[in-house]
Amino acid sequence: MFKRILAALLAFVAMSVFAAVDANTASQTDLDGVKGIGPAIAGHIVEARKAGAFKDWSDFIERVKGVGEHNAAKFSEAGLTVNGAAFKGLPAKAAAKPAATPAPAAKPATAATAAAPAARTEPAKVEAKADAKADAKAAKEAARKEKAEKAEAAKKEKAEKAEAKKKEQEAKAAAKAASAAKK
Repeated sequence: MFKRILAALLAFVAMSVFAAVDANTASQTDLDGVKGIGPAIAGHIVEARKAGAFKDWSDFIERVKGVGEHNAAKFSEAGLTVNGAAFKGLPAKAAAKPAATPAPAAKPATAATAAAPAARTEPAKVEAKADAKADAKAAKEAARKEKAEKAEAAKKEKAEKAEAKKKEQEAKAAAKAASAAKK
C-alpha cells in the first residue's frame, strides 16, 4: 500500500513538472519556473498582462519586451501556453523535435529526475551571471585603460606646448639681444 501511494505521489510530481503554464494566469514565480524565462522576462510578462489578457501568441510576442518568435517557440516547447494554446510558428529545428510528453504513470519517477530540470537551469543561470560579471569587469577595465591613455596623451600634448612656448620665448630673447647689440 505504501509503495502505491509513493508511486502515485511521484507520478503526480512528475506530471506537475511537465504541466503547462498559461501566460494569462501564471504568477511571476510560475513563469520563472519555465525553462528559458528568467525573472526579468517573467516581470515583463506580468507587466504586459496588466493591460489585459493576451489574445494569442502574436499578441504575446508584440506586447512582451524581449520575446520574439524564436524565444516564443522555446518557451512554448518548455511548457508555456497562451490561452491554453502552444506556439504554432515553431522554427524548423524545433518543429523537427517531438513534443515533450509527460512521463507515463506506470513508470515512477525518482526525486532525482524530478529535480533534474531545476538542476540544469541553475548552472546555466550561474554561468550566465558569471559571464555577465566578467563582461562588465572587462568593459570597466577597457574604459579605465582608455581614460588613462587619454590622460597620458593630454599630458604629453601639454608638455609639447610648454616646450614650444619656451623655445619661442628663447628665440624672442635672442632676437631682442641681437637687436640691442646692433644699436
